[in-house]
Amino acid sequence: MAQITAAMVKQLREMTDSPMMECKKALVAADGDMDAAVDVLRKNGLAAAAKKAGRETNEGAVAAYVSEDGTQGALAEVACETDFVASNPKFTGFVAKVAEAACANEPADVDALKALEIDGETVDAGLTELIHVIGENMKIARFAVRKPASGAVSSYIHMGGKIGVLVEFSFEKPETASAEAFKSFAHDVAMQVAATAPIAAVREDVAQDVIDHEIEIYKAQAAESGKPEAIQEKMAHGRLEKFFKGFVLNEQEFIKDSSLTIKAYAEQVSKEVGDTVKVVVFDRLVCGE
Repeated sequence: MAQITAAMVKQLREMTDSPMMECKKALVAADGDMDAAVDVLRKNGLAAAAKKAGRETNEGAVAAYVSEDGTQGALAEVACETDFVASNPKFTGFVAKVAEAACANEPADVDALKALEIDGETVDAGLTELIHVIGENMKIARFAVRKPASGAVSSYIHMGGKIGVLVEFSFEKPETASAEAFKSFAHDVAMQVAATAPIAAVREDVAQDVIDHEIEIYKAQAAESGKPEAIQEKMAHGRLEKFFKGFVLNEQEFIKDSSLTIKAYAEQVSKEVGDTVKVVVFDRLVCGE
């Protein structure tokens, strides 16, 4: 049996907003496993969801690059030791160049990205030089590149580079990319991704193990009602629908106008520009995650 410390109880409380004693009971039941303890609390109806508190994070910055015509873009995250360095213009300027290099070359992985050239030297050499100049350890953490065959991308950087978002849209007419209605919509959607942290653009892209996990929680919650099994099943699937509306981008309420979902907003813009505009996929990089 794992030893349950006061620090573990405190961490679980911070993650779930559940009562201290219930957190201790859940940790005992889960033999000290934090994720399993969250599930115990959720099954008992005591925690809506974990807040991801207590996770280790690194400092750093995410930068975005989108081509002038909006047809391709990239995000890059570079980690460092302190928040002070994360906002240093030399550091943020370097991160921006890494994002642009990633977009231009579509490297296969971080090692391939480090081998690319920026200003006549490799990304890796530039990073080493920056480490010497600033005197703090740094590393290329990750990147994302989007180049839709027919469509455009939009980016949004939040909290001075703590969160970076890149969204891919599909449509048929090349001129849609420069339409003001589309550009405004694309910006709004990228901002929505930064603010609400959806897990997928469409429900078909939600991993099956995530759905199975949620259904298991909702069935356990429904069982507590004491109602017939058929009713319990309906209750569980009703809660799954609410989960989709909360965590699937296209099904979320638009944060600037709750009378619209993102999908309905896309349909509205499609009529305005005379095209079929859809949100396809997105990348959301949070420093240190």
